[in-house]
Parts: sequence; C-alpha cells; structure tokens
Amino acid sequence: MESIRLWIENFTFTQALDIAIVAFLAYQIYRLVKGTSALNIVLTIIGIFVLWKIAGQLSMPLTTEILDRVVSMGLLAIVVIFQPEIRRFFFMLTSPTSIQKKRANKILSQLKKKGILKKELNITQVVQACMHMSQEKTGALIILTQLNRLPGTVATGEHLDAIVSSALIEDIFFKNSPLHDGALIIEKNRIVAARCILPVTNNKDVSANLGLRHRSAIGITEQSDALAIVCSEETGAISYCLFGNVTYNVTPTQLRAKIEEFFEETKMPEKPVEL
Repeated sequence: MESIRLWIENFTFTQALDIAIVAFLAYQIYRLVKGTSALNIVLTIIGIFVLWKIAGQLSMPLTTEILDRVVSMGLLAIVVIFQPEIRRFFFMLTSPTSIQKKRANKILSQLKKKGILKKELNITQVVQACMHMSQEKTGALIILTQLNRLPGTVATGEHLDAIVSSALIEDIFFKNSPLHDGALIIEKNRIVAARCILPVTNNKDVSANLGLRHRSAIGITEQSDALAIVCSEETGAISYCLFGNVTYNVTPTQLRAKIEEFFEETKMPEKPVEL
C-alpha cells in the first residue's frame, strides 16, 4: 500500500499522457480485431508480454531469457501475420475526421477560386455515359480525382491515357469487355487507367446490402478527396460518394450539378445532354 501511495503522490502529467496513449492504441487495436479470429491471437500476445514483464520484475532470469527470445521473434511474426490489419490500423489513424473534411473542402474551394486547381473535365461526356449505362443497367465505377492523384490505385489497373468520351467509358464497362471489372480513374480530362482495384471500406455502419462497387467507392473516398460515381448493375441507379458519404439514386441532372459543384467550374457553352 505504501508503494501505491508513493506512486500516486509522484504521479506526473507525463505518466498520465503515457497511459492515455497506451489506452488509445489498445482501443484502436481492439476495434480492428473485434469479431475476428485475430482477437485471440492478440490476447495471447498481450498475455506473453505481461508475463515477460512480471518475470523481469521478480528476478526470474531463465523465464525472462526465454520470453525475451519469444518476444523478439514475435515482433517479426506479428508484422507477417497481421499485415492486412496493420495496414487498416494506419488507415484508421489517418482517415479524415469531419473537421478535417470541412478544412479540406475549404482549402480546395480556395485553390479553385484562385485558379490554382483548374479542371478541364468534359462533364457532358461523363454524365452521358452514366445516363446510358443506367438505362442499360450496366455496372460501373468511375473515380474523378482532385489533389490526390492516386498513383498506387492507378498502378493496380491497366494504363490507358485516353481523352474522356462517353463512348469509350461505355465500351470499357460493357460486360464482355476485359476492362469492365474494377474502377475507371479520370484525371482532368484524361482516362488514365481502367480495371483498378480500390480499397474496400471497413466502416461497420455501412449497410450490409451494399455491393462491392459501393463499398469500394466509400473506401477510396474515405482515403482521398476523389469523387466516386457508381452505376448499379442490379437496379441501374446512379450514386455518388465523397469523403465516405454516399448519395443514392440521383438523376443525371443531379449528378451533373454535383460534378460541377465538385470542381466549381465556370459553366462554359457545350452541347446539352438530353436528360
């Protein structure tokens, strides 16, 4: 009891911060592995670590030496076994909060107004393609980039570097096309890649009824400032996703308005779309 009293009396802000950091990391790890078989492995690792510390405090050299070797080898094993979980953990730590999203929107808006961030996307061609694919119930996933160029995502697909056109987008997502699976990435007015693999969201609040395209659209917009457009293969409905938030079943007119708002372009005379 005396040692506990002395510890409480000598308790400092640094110690409190140390405990808070460890508690935060433990909570994030628990969120990551909750409901999976990895939870038992994590609890076993924690148990070995605690036993190792106790053995050291009780001056048990043989047990301490054995557990020291296990812990040293275990660090490498953890990286190998939990590679997907570790990646998701860092994505979780760096995913934007609502405040960060508002700041990002404000910065993007200022850049666009100053002409620093200028886009020349032919919106008509994108909307036309989505309208036709919606009518034909052709599944599609289109990503419009902003500041984040998504080089890692582009590298997972087939490099194209073609000008944006409605016919080309529809041909790519035609179900017999070898490029119809995955996402189409558009930068400015260029189709840079097709059949790209996107990260799937780990958000537990996402409806279980959503398919892989919608989950991928949420995943990529959680990690970047891109706008994702989804055409449902089952219903033909058009949806768009920004910063992990999905708006379902929009009309071509609403989609066009959202893309114009996304880029905040000055409307230029162009061939109208039959909506």
